Amino acid sequence: MAGALGVGPGVLALLLLWAMALLLVLALARAGRARAAAVPVLLGAAALTAALLLFPREGESPAPAGAEEIVDTFFIGRFILLAVMSLLFLGCLFLLLIYHLMEPVYAKPLHSS
Repeated sequence: MAGALGVGPGVLALLLLWAMALLLVLALARAGRARAAAVPVLLGAAALTAALLLFPREGESPAPAGAEEIVDTFFIGRFILLAVMSLLFLGCLFLLLIYHLMEPVYAKPLHSS
């Protein structure tokens, strides 16, 4: 049973979980004193991810083999999409590094009297 974009509901739940955790960590990082609260958010998201991955969804016995074979006709397109999205992600990380994290701090002029 495929959900949106050809992935199952578990992948979408994990994507939503990590997107919300990332937004919460970014908001806490901007809050100043609450910056230390970002670590429990990440640990909670990791624990919930581990629980969701280890939780069995189907029974122990394998499903009976069917006669029809499922073929992924969008295999190459999916990998091209993954490559483009990975390059965009790396480019955005690079721009974040040079424009936000390495932003120069200019010295204030000293007043001599």
